Amino acid sequence: MARIAGRFRRVEPRATARAYLLGLLSGVERKNCWRLAEQAGHARPGPMQRLLRSARWNADKVRDEVRAYAVDHLGAAGGVLVVDETGFVKKGRASAGVQRQYTGTAGRIENSQVGVFLAYATSRGRALIDRRLYLPEHSWCSDAERRRAAGVPDDIEFATKPRLAWQMIAAALDAGVAAPWVTGDEAYGQDPHLRAALEAHGTGYVLAVACATRVRINHDRTPVRADTLVTRLPETAWQRQSAGAGAKGPRYYEWAWIGIGTDEHRHLLIRRNPTTRELAFYLCWSPTAVPLAELVRVAGTRWSVEECFQAAKGQVGLDHYQVRHWTAWHRHITLAMLALAFLAAVAASTTPPRPTDPDRPARSRDPIDLTVPEIRHLLAASFNSSATPPARLLHWSNWRRRHQATARRSHYQRRLADAASG
Repeated sequence: MARIAGRFRRVEPRATARAYLLGLLSGVERKNCWRLAEQAGHARPGPMQRLLRSARWNADKVRDEVRAYAVDHLGAAGGVLVVDETGFVKKGRASAGVQRQYTGTAGRIENSQVGVFLAYATSRGRALIDRRLYLPEHSWCSDAERRRAAGVPDDIEFATKPRLAWQMIAAALDAGVAAPWVTGDEAYGQDPHLRAALEAHGTGYVLAVACATRVRINHDRTPVRADTLVTRLPETAWQRQSAGAGAKGPRYYEWAWIGIGTDEHRHLLIRRNPTTRELAFYLCWSPTAVPLAELVRVAGTRWSVEECFQAAKGQVGLDHYQVRHWTAWHRHITLAMLALAFLAAVAASTTPPRPTDPDRPARSRDPIDLTVPEIRHLLAASFNSSATPPARLLHWSNWRRRHQATARRSHYQRRLADAASG
């Protein structure tokens, strides 16, 4: 709160924002204004609702503080900016940006809002540092009455999701975020304007693309489909490398890379699942020459944004809001991002540096490091006036984490044995 207190002009909304954040970090099941007001001891939800709708404070300024806070606590060499979107399933048609559209949250077309997010990931942790609410072109941008009812500012124009992604990336880089790489899925990798903007800025990228993507090799004039190139690769072209540690051990895949175009720093990266033989493709560019292992590392970092979404929705109520207004959406999302960044910062501060191979767990019987869900659980228990004594809380936390460490070592040993045999 000391970090963002200056962004509130009056003491009342500042105190309400503090109560709102404490509520997001609490054990309240549904983190909407009604439940958060009850958690804070308010007689009614009015103060929480005003905080999101009409109180005088700028969510973008607080967003800037969230970004700076995350970089201060999680910053490390080789940082990666990860772009992705997530859906918020809604009923009705009054919520800003809502329409029937595909959302990965539901896995199908649903009546929903879609937010495009930017995550910052390093070896110390990851957090969401920016957000944009996607405003559909035909059903919203050209409907003045609907925009007015939902509080959409007049200067907001239609922008594709890759365009929204570039706005956030540019803002982060201009703010001094040290991130030499950007990664994202096909929705962003297929956009040539985003790739061109990153290259013009001198920022490397590893962006997923479809198998039908056409590339030029060996100065050929005729582009070739990416999946066609795979059939031409000898088996010696594939190298087994880990894309980073997962919940059940290192994520080993087989990788190949092919120089494309006339730029020696431009590659097509191909990932093959050693079990299912499923393929994934990435367009890569870097301002200087880098080894295959670096491209594999960046490609593997893309999944950190999914972990952010899972933690933000499961731990701090990113999707629990019950608001329709444009301003209220951005305010709730920003405060949830701050709560998540705080948990990530605490987790980073309690994790000792380990110079050993990150794909191999510690051999001792020590418990696993404190995770974001475990820290949130301990905080929620501490906020409860009838909480379990601290010694008992820590006893159970250590027991859980030792049990998880045992399970993780078993998973890692199995994965490493499979990799060695393969």
